[in-house]
Amino acid sequence: MLKRYLARRLVIAIPSLLIASVIVFTLPRLIPGDAVQLMLAETSYAKDLDELRRKLGLDRALHVQYVDWASRAIRGDLGESLWTRRPVVEELARRLPVSAELALYAMVIAVAIALPIGVLAAAHQDTIADYLARSVAILGLSVPSFWLATLLIVMPAIWWGWRPLTGFTELHQDPLGHVTQLLLPAAILGIASAAALMRLTRGMLLEALRQDYVRTAQAKGLGQPTVIVKHGLRNAVIPVITLLGTQLPLILGGTVVIETIFGLPGVGRFLFDAINQRDYPVIQGVNLLVVSTVVVVNLGVDVLYGVLDPRIRY
Repeated sequence: MLKRYLARRLVIAIPSLLIASVIVFTLPRLIPGDAVQLMLAETSYAKDLDELRRKLGLDRALHVQYVDWASRAIRGDLGESLWTRRPVVEELARRLPVSAELALYAMVIAVAIALPIGVLAAAHQDTIADYLARSVAILGLSVPSFWLATLLIVMPAIWWGWRPLTGFTELHQDPLGHVTQLLLPAAILGIASAAALMRLTRGMLLEALRQDYVRTAQAKGLGQPTVIVKHGLRNAVIPVITLLGTQLPLILGGTVVIETIFGLPGVGRFLFDAINQRDYPVIQGVNLLVVSTVVVVNLGVDVLYGVLDPRIRY
């Protein structure tokens, strides 16, 4: 049954990627401005504009450009940057480890904050600890990450003369400095996700603790920590895993602003620069990478569903 379950999820994932590729290809061309005009910096030379458009292949019909791009993307060729003239795949491969590491740290921080506080709030419902946890969660959901990042850069510099390291430290040069440099932006990215995960963990655990099997475990004399962790949390964590999968696009989207603020050479900053330059192949390549990652992660979440709860397979 698990193989059939996985096959159904794969059938759903393929058309999702196809529809996403059409959106990814079309939306960048709706951005105001013309990449060719930006490259020439002069709009009066019509001959040069037409010649550059033909050279870049932008003079063809939109559907022809899409078919050509999609056929090459299937083979792993995302084209060349209009500005650097380097393959987009090489540019992404150089920057992807930074963004992936930043997103991983953000997810770990979010889970490390959300699960203990969510369990604590549920175990002490309607107490000061519960009210405080819920208030902090609402605050975490309300504060924009770019505002918090700017605040954490400006205020320590004004009060204590401290500011985050500028530039970027490679892992092989200084492992400790590299990890330390990423912790602050990762924590900022993970705060909003931690708040959402904490609220859901609390709610689902409270619902699980009201079930008959939990009352039976309590009647057998099991301790409260055992009942919560072994019987309650295991059943409450499945919706939390779903939310964790949906938080990944938000974290990846947040890297665009965070990497720009902290000067990190990741995919998010690469996309920010590409949007300013109307670099269509780069915008398409980054967005296709993000969409593919989200589809794969959601597929992994579905697989994990089947492993954690055999009832899902049916």
